Parts: sequence; structure tokens; C-alpha cells
Amino acid sequence: MATLDFLVELGTAELPPTSLQTLSNAFTKGVLDGIKGELGRNSAELLANIQVDSFATPRRLTVRINSLITEIPGSTNLVQGPPLKICYDDAGKPTNALLGFAKKNSAQLEDLSEENGKICFSQSLPAKPLQDLLPQIVEQSLAKLPIAKRMRWGANKIDFVRPVQWLVMMFGEQVIDCEILGVKSGNTTRGHRFHSKGDIAINCPAEYESLLEKHYVIADFAKRKQMIEQQVKEAAEKINGRAQIDEDLLDEVTALNEWPTALTGAFDEEFLSVPPEALILSMKEHQKYFYTTDAQGALMPNFITVTNIESKQPEMVISGNEKVIRPRLADAKFFLENDKKVSLESRCEKLKSIVFQKQLGTVYEKSERNAQLASHIAVLINGDQEKAKRAAQLAKADLITDMVFEFTDLQGLMGYHYALSDGEDSEVAQAINEQYLPKFAGDELPQCPTGIALALADRFDTLTGMFGISQPPTGSKDPFALRRASLGVLRIIIEQELDVDLEQLVTLAVEQHSAIKAEDRSKVIAQVVDFMMERLRAYYEDRSISVDTYLAVAALKPTRPLDFDNRIKAVEHFRTLEAAQSLAAANKRVANILDKQSTSDAPQVNTELLSEPQEIALHQQLITLSGELTSLFEKSDYQGALTLLASLQESIDLFFDHVMVMAEDAAVQENRISLLRELRQQFLHIADISLLN
Repeated sequence: MATLDFLVELGTAELPPTSLQTLSNAFTKGVLDGIKGELGRNSAELLANIQVDSFATPRRLTVRINSLITEIPGSTNLVQGPPLKICYDDAGKPTNALLGFAKKNSAQLEDLSEENGKICFSQSLPAKPLQDLLPQIVEQSLAKLPIAKRMRWGANKIDFVRPVQWLVMMFGEQVIDCEILGVKSGNTTRGHRFHSKGDIAINCPAEYESLLEKHYVIADFAKRKQMIEQQVKEAAEKINGRAQIDEDLLDEVTALNEWPTALTGAFDEEFLSVPPEALILSMKEHQKYFYTTDAQGALMPNFITVTNIESKQPEMVISGNEKVIRPRLADAKFFLENDKKVSLESRCEKLKSIVFQKQLGTVYEKSERNAQLASHIAVLINGDQEKAKRAAQLAKADLITDMVFEFTDLQGLMGYHYALSDGEDSEVAQAINEQYLPKFAGDELPQCPTGIALALADRFDTLTGMFGISQPPTGSKDPFALRRASLGVLRIIIEQELDVDLEQLVTLAVEQHSAIKAEDRSKVIAQVVDFMMERLRAYYEDRSISVDTYLAVAALKPTRPLDFDNRIKAVEHFRTLEAAQSLAAANKRVANILDKQSTSDAPQVNTELLSEPQEIALHQQLITLSGELTSLFEKSDYQGALTLLASLQESIDLFFDHVMVMAEDAAVQENRISLLRELRQQFLHIADISLLN
């Protein structure tokens, strides 16, 4: 079967750098899915030998498919029609059912056949060139791109993420004649905006990448990214430093440049008096610079910028960047010095003018609630009550500093520096910095007891407040990030091994809210606890814990997250035991039997009614293990308890093999059900094993 290389390049004005990879991947996937759709069920076989390449630069999205078949092979489809018995009347004449089927398929009656008691038509589909379908496939892929905000240009009504300037569409050496997004296709591309002039003719798709490189464009995103990373590291080594390369920044810089060149600049050492985080944020967020550290990890007065030009006078480019960064760093230094003139404590009063949420009051009122709640939590986790209260009162004061107004990501961190400058206790200052931790999945957790108390209090206050005014998250809408807050709370409690009860903490938080009516409080507490415990499902899924393990523990509704985690670990260990499968099946069987009983109350097992050796043995083994199990439950040694219960496997199997639970004698039947209830209750001290697959 003949094959050719296919190339499509969409040239545009500068694409949004943070979306470039997403757009490129979606474009490639859309083109490939479109081709597969046209090829039908044989697409995997027909596309087995292709190679798909994606290229993405600030000014182009490109897909190249090597060895793509030139035509969709012909095929024969057997179309089934009505049953033979309704196709002819008693006189042997064709019925409307038969005539309608023939007309629908544009067939003559003599073209029809009979297969398995039905009328059929063998439909032949001729081969058709794939080239004719490619423009539509490309157009559909572009229409489905995940573009947050489209724009129009010129006088037409066409819209796209950025104005389209040229289009390359080639199959082999031939141009596919079409028009997409208002631009006619051709075989000419464009090189670097400054280093290359005029259109560049492409003879065949295979030369695309090397041809662009001759015109100062590195089309491959991954190759360009690797070049930048290497250049930045080498630049840092030349000044005896170590480049700190943030992955997101590296991707963004890669998306901003077609011909990257790394250059090293410097700034005055006087700016190193500013907290390094502020300097780093200014360099990364505002200028897209990489920062460097010395061998001890201290910030150096240097930066590395990546330019989209190979300058003959690089010192001029460096000088220009140094001139740009200086006023930004000077601003940061000024903000720092100006902010320190006023203490955090004296700023708290101004928080009364900042609304946290209309029904929940001001940020000042939230701080007061946090202070009361944090002091309660500190007692529960053996922290310092007064430090927790003080930290909560000062925690939000940095929100009205000049530095945080300019660099919002520094909230908490600047509060830490200002607290130390004010002479506050070091743990109080640390807590102010840790209050927002964890900020995202996998982020570090607060470490000091005061920081833990404050981080928990702040989240519990927001969670209970929003549920209390009937504004929980709905669908994809979660403006106060309550899902993330819940996961943060759970991570802190579990990973810092805090033996606290979620229901108790939620109750304490609800009591701080005057906006929550007394008669609604029990309902709000239940809603918040259920909402938070449900978040554990995602928490464990991220850790590759089977969902049925989570469900087995969740069925018992434990409200102590650390205890919940211990049960999860015990069930996961239980699943590795040889007896696990048999015991899970037995628990299912017992659960089904007990579910059919009219009451859950039952008398204790009457040993005089035990007659079969297998039920006597099972009962005796349960009695023998009960003392040790009780001791293990008291110590929350769930893994040890489940391991011990696993020793019952043989006795349980023999019981079900030889004992009729639903005996004719009602007393015997009830006694055996009581035995099974006792057995199941031992497992239910840990989890509902019957829910395991």
C-alpha cells in the first residue's frame, strides 16, 4: 500500500506561552483521531507503521505524520435487513419491508441475499483518497482546541487563539489545496522573525525540521527545552553558581523562544538584604529569569535570561535586562523598609475594613475566630495555647503591607519576616509563614505545633462558615477552595500523626460562628465531616490504594483521620495474606445472611445448642481469640488484629461447608446466626471486609 509523509503547519502571531504545549498536544491528537475515524475499525493495522511528530514554537503549531497511507482501502459491508418471513406475502410477492430495505440501500431485489434467516445486502465501498479528507480533519481538530479565549482579527468573523498568518499543508511533495481559518494553504513557511527574511519553500515534509533550523528556528519543543536547560546550567557554572531551574518556568521560557540564547546578568548586592523569596519571585514571575545560588544555597546577585535572538553585542542585551530588573528590586527593597516602620499588631485594626465574606464578616473577625479555634487545637496537639492565639491574631496582618500588595504570593512569608522584625516569638513567626501550607498537592506541611494549629484553624473556620451559610462547593465551582482545604487538613492530621477527632474539631469551629444558627449546627457539623471524609477517597486514590479498601473502612464512618489511615494500612496488608480472598467472600456471605434478619439484636451464643463439630470449633476459636483481639483493638493495632482473624479462615470454610445456617429448628437457626454475628462483629472493629473485591 502506497504511503506518503503528511505535514500541516499553522503559522500565527505569538501564541500564549503557558498554553503552547497543551495546544500542540491537542492539535496532534485531534488530527490523529480524525484520521483514525476515517479509517474505521482497521485503523490500528493501517497506521501501524506511521511516526507522528509534533512541533510547537511561539509562532507555529505543526504535525507531521510519516508513512501515512494515501487512500482508505475499499471494503465490503454486509448490511442485514428484515427477517425472511416478513419479506414476502402469502402469494410470494415482496412486502413493503423488503422493498423498503432495497430502496434504502439503492439495491435491486436480485442483488439481495439470505443469511441466517434474514435478507442481506452486500455493500461494496470503493477506495477513496485520504488527501481529500485531510483539510476537514485538520479544520475539525483546530475547532476543538482547548482555547480559553478566542480572538478575531481584521474584518472577518473567523476566530482563533491568535491571528493566523500562514498555512502549510503537504502530502508528499504536493500541496493540499484548501483554505483554513481564512488562509490558503501552500508549501512556504517562515523562519525566525529577526534572523530570517522572506518565505521559505518546503520541498517535502521530511526536511521540515532541518530546514527551519537553518533559518534559526528550533521547531521541536523538547529539543529547545533541553538546549535552554543546558545553556542555563553552563551559564551558572561560569560564575561558580548553580542554576535553580523551575520546571514551569522552563516550559514557559521554551514557549517564548524559537532560537534561545542564555545570557548572565547581575544586580547590586545591596538588594540581597531583601528576603530572597521576594527577589526570586520578581525575577521568575515578572522577568522570566532563572536565579542562581552558591555552593551553600544562598542567593547570588545574578540572573540568567534567555533571549530569542543571537546578538552580535550580547553585552547590550545584558545591560538592558539589568536596567529592567533594577527598579523592580529597588521597589521590593523600598516596600520592605517601608513596611517595617509599622508593626504587624498595629495593622490588625485595618483588617476590619476588608471583607472576608459578606455573611461571615471581615478578615479581622475571621482572625478572631481563628485565634479562639487555634488555641483549642493547640491544647489537643500539646502545643502552646497562647502562641497559637497570638499567631492567629497576627496571621493576616501582612495582607495590607506594600510588599504583599505587590507580590501576593508572599503572603504569610512576609508576615514571618515582619513578625521577627517586631520581636515576636520565633514560633509565632514560623506559624504565620506556615499557615497556608500545604498550598498544593504534594506541598510541604506546617512543622511547628503553633503552625499546625493555625493552619488547621484557618481551614476549619472557612469550611464550617461556608457550609453554615449554605454555600458548599457545587460541581466544578469551589470559589473558596474548600476541597483543597479539606485535603490540606487531612494531610496535616494523617502525615503529622495527630490523634484528633474531626467531628470534635468541626464542632469547635462551628461554635465560633455567630452566623450559624443554633438549630442548624448539628446539621452543619454532619455535612462538613461527611464532606471532608469523602475527600479521603481522592487522597488514597493518589496513593494507589484500591477504592474498595477505602470503602471497606469508610463503611464504619470513623472520624479520626489518623485512625482511618491505620485501618487503611491494615486492610491493605490483609489483602496480601493467602486467607484474604476466602475471608472476604465469607464476610459477604455472612453480611447477606444478617441483612435478611428482621432485627440486628440477637442473644448470645448458647453453647448447648451447638451440635455440629464445625460450629463448635468456630465458636471455641472465637472465644480463644477474643481476649487477644480486645487487647489489639485497644491499642489500635488493626494490622495485628486482622492477621489474627485471618487464622479463622479454615474454621470458617469448614463451617459453611458442613453447617446449615438456616436450620429447620428456629432456636438452632437463631443460635447459628448469633455465632455469625459475633464473627462479623470482630471484623467490623476494623473494616467491612465484605466490600473487598
